[in-house]
Amino acid sequence: MAKEYDLVVLGGGTGGYVAAIRASQLGMQVAVVEKGELGGTCLHRGCIPSKALLRSAEVFKQTKEAEHYGVDTKDTTLNFTKVQERKSSIVSTLHQGVQGLMKKGKIDVFEGYGRILGPSIFSPMPGTISIEYENGDENTMIVPKNVLIATGSKPKSLPGLDIDGQFVMTSDEALQMDKLPDSIIIVGGGVIGIEWASMLADFGVDVTVIEYLDQILPTEDESIVKEVEKLLKNKGIKFIKSAKVLSDTLSRDNGVIIEAEINGETKSFQADKMLVSVGRLANTTNIGLENTDIVVEKGVIQTNQFYQTKESHIYAIGDVIGGMQLAHVASHEGIVAVEHMANNTPTPIEYENIPTCIYSNPEVASVGLAEKQAKEKGLAIKVGKFPFKAVGKALVHGESDGFVKIISDKNNNDLLGVHMIGPHVTDMISEAGLAKVLDATPWEISESIHPHPTLSEVIGEAALAVDGKQIHG
Repeated sequence: MAKEYDLVVLGGGTGGYVAAIRASQLGMQVAVVEKGELGGTCLHRGCIPSKALLRSAEVFKQTKEAEHYGVDTKDTTLNFTKVQERKSSIVSTLHQGVQGLMKKGKIDVFEGYGRILGPSIFSPMPGTISIEYENGDENTMIVPKNVLIATGSKPKSLPGLDIDGQFVMTSDEALQMDKLPDSIIIVGGGVIGIEWASMLADFGVDVTVIEYLDQILPTEDESIVKEVEKLLKNKGIKFIKSAKVLSDTLSRDNGVIIEAEINGETKSFQADKMLVSVGRLANTTNIGLENTDIVVEKGVIQTNQFYQTKESHIYAIGDVIGGMQLAHVASHEGIVAVEHMANNTPTPIEYENIPTCIYSNPEVASVGLAEKQAKEKGLAIKVGKFPFKAVGKALVHGESDGFVKIISDKNNNDLLGVHMIGPHVTDMISEAGLAKVLDATPWEISESIHPHPTLSEVIGEAALAVDGKQIHG
């Protein structure tokens, strides 16, 4: 007899396991089906390992520049094997933590590939889960009252840029490099491409970014983008924009050579390796959606504001539904979905209130509308901007590039957006996120006294600058 559950979660990534924990807290009997390792892309092939490498790159760069702080460090060298060992150790520690959380919540974990079946002897509705195992064991059938699809996404490539893991890689393969190349071409100037460009440049790699659009980081405020590009160019990174990569020109022979069309001209580029960073594809195939009435449009599952699909007992969250495709977003979508299926009354997520972060060096973080977006909405705005170079703690840290920009509504002073570039802004953006949730005004932010000397003073000064009242600028 197939075992029954209140909820079965397909996918044990950040969104899936967080949803499972919340469901357990609500008294549900829960199972998670995961073909890989708990933690999913974020823990094993994304957020955590890439940030571990970024931190090593930051420390390496700082150590080489330590003489500016009065510290003599001669013949600084990089041991990339130890860099990778540190990354793996962090991932292992966190993986064990997630496994412990599953045991604490008495959540059953099935290590196999789950598919949704149509109506059967087990259930009159689609939703019975068939679990396949790599070792060939007989499939397990489990019957849930509710299903949560949290199957995530995978890197996509371009036609002709076949991923071989040696010369042409996605971020998945790049994370497993045993040594650094001398040079690399990064195809795609979005968030992942820019993080890798920054990291590899700090490691001493010659980096060229080829971007199809006329600017990198197309979702960011234009003033932030200009500053990012300027500071990354100072690292030696080369940016080729408005460039169409001609995939059929790719050759691999002790490196890569490829051509790109730029303003009607064709130019050739050569490097040891190529990193393809052109977005991600939702994992919607081969999970049994054809056995349901679930609607898939443009490659992603369609849901309502509580993440219900057209099958009311089947929910979907995270990358598989498109949207912001961020780990913290998937987690909160999972919580909303689970609370809804438990007949609670969760508040729908307001995506404009969710902070986004780019962990390059310098860091970038934002919440709310960019200036161009606000103007496109027909809003009258006023803007405050304040540089880190006027903040004592930034000078003490030796990281004074960047600024904070605050956008508010000219008519009612509502906070519309906050955009940051500079040291540790990914840690500071939560203050702006809270202000956005609470519908604060810049004046209210400035009335919150920021301790001195701290980097956070830049936020208070930027808030004052909205009305031209900044003290140190």
